[in-house]
Amino acid sequence: MRPSQKLQKLFTRDAAESLWEHACRWTHPVSSRRILAGIDQAELVKLREHYPYRPNARKINAYEDADYWVGVNVKRVQDLWLDRSPPLDILDLGCGPGYFLYLCRMFGHKGLGLDPDDEPFFRGTTKFFGVDRVVGRINAQAPLPELGKQFDLVTAHRVCFHRIARCENGEWIEWTEADWRFFINDIRTRFLKPDGRLLLEFNRRADGSSFFTPELRTLFESQGARIVRWKALLAGNPADRPRFKQI
Repeated sequence: MRPSQKLQKLFTRDAAESLWEHACRWTHPVSSRRILAGIDQAELVKLREHYPYRPNARKINAYEDADYWVGVNVKRVQDLWLDRSPPLDILDLGCGPGYFLYLCRMFGHKGLGLDPDDEPFFRGTTKFFGVDRVVGRINAQAPLPELGKQFDLVTAHRVCFHRIARCENGEWIEWTEADWRFFINDIRTRFLKPDGRLLLEFNRRADGSSFFTPELRTLFESQGARIVRWKALLAGNPADRPRFKQI
């Protein structure tokens, strides 16, 4: 890579937003080491032995690796200032092993997870972490299951429920713009309190580019989203522009 290309990479929008995220986290540090000290990591290893990997499953960033996943979720907690905010009711879509809601509870919040129960290991870890979970699946143009309450914050991390099927070339068939509008409206009208927020965190695409194509960026911004790197934050009212720091 030529020096000019390196400089160009340093001054991209993504790099600037990454620097800002790190600076904000620095202002309110959270000790991953202290959190890890309260987790019986040997018990997590035993859980994995009880729920072995499925055939051909990737073992990179294994979910029993508490050191890695606590670090990831500490950043998520910091980015939403959950370590400093008053107690919130939180719904985590695709809660997986439950690390995020476990950390949220440590900071005084009440959480509920929604997950399709495709991964047996997550049954053990959510019980291990004391995370309340409802089994359910998120599909295009289909309302989420009724949960009987509304939330201050709805989150979904490393979203993949918008992927419908994989093509022969490896690319995904994804939700349409109409599917995204239906989903966002369902969350807003049924699950968010008047001042509630919806946080969606996406994976990068296979080529390393942003999830937010020009068309998707336009769509989410038309819904009032504040987009930072691979995250979109939406308010209950589409006319409002929510903030990550809401304390």
